[in-house]
Amino acid sequence: MKVGVVVFPGSNCDQDAVDAFELLASPLSGQSVIKLWHKDHDLQGCDLIILPGGFSYGDYLRTGAVARFSPIMNEVIAHANAGGYLMGICNGFQILAEAQLVPGVLLRNTSQQYICKNIYLKPESKSALLTAGLDHNRAYKIPIAHGDGRYFADADTLARIQDNDQVLFRYCDETGAITNESNYNGSLVNIAGVCNERRNVFGMMPHPERAADPSLGNTDGRLILEQLLSVVLA
Repeated sequence: MKVGVVVFPGSNCDQDAVDAFELLASPLSGQSVIKLWHKDHDLQGCDLIILPGGFSYGDYLRTGAVARFSPIMNEVIAHANAGGYLMGICNGFQILAEAQLVPGVLLRNTSQQYICKNIYLKPESKSALLTAGLDHNRAYKIPIAHGDGRYFADADTLARIQDNDQVLFRYCDETGAITNESNYNGSLVNIAGVCNERRNVFGMMPHPERAADPSLGNTDGRLILEQLLSVVLA
């Protein structure tokens, strides 16, 4: 299996993503991880594409709005439309939303401040393969680092994604309770991640790749990434 991490001008979590997936690689899986430059027109046979966090194109205009038109996005969109697996993390989630590969948009945090801290997530969807195999009674400690992470969708879209079980994660407290206090960016109904209807495109604001190495003192993110790899390998 081959994982491709797209690098845009301003990406700053691309190496974090590469390191995390290399950490999960095993000789038996035959897994390799490569970087894909935003001007490329070839996904080089990658099975899984990662759009990492950062500040693509300096977040000018809107977060993710310019990166959505990078040359490689033509191939990324085609990959997703053909059923290929694609995950956007933080700024990558914003790019997915701008490309309309997942429903909704990401707006400025209600606090109007950049937030960087460990928070807790609760898996929601039981039909999306990314979260179906996770413990739905557990709160996962994962870092967030964003200023524009407030998930928003119109009423019809919100109703549709909830009815269709497309909400991947919700912000919660350390006990797993979904509360207003644990919703640090003000997202609608505590939404921290969503998938598309086909369930092959996943977007989330928190950074599981920053919680995958035991040396960092937190490996909850590793469980999420392992689940992602098991989906692609299936």
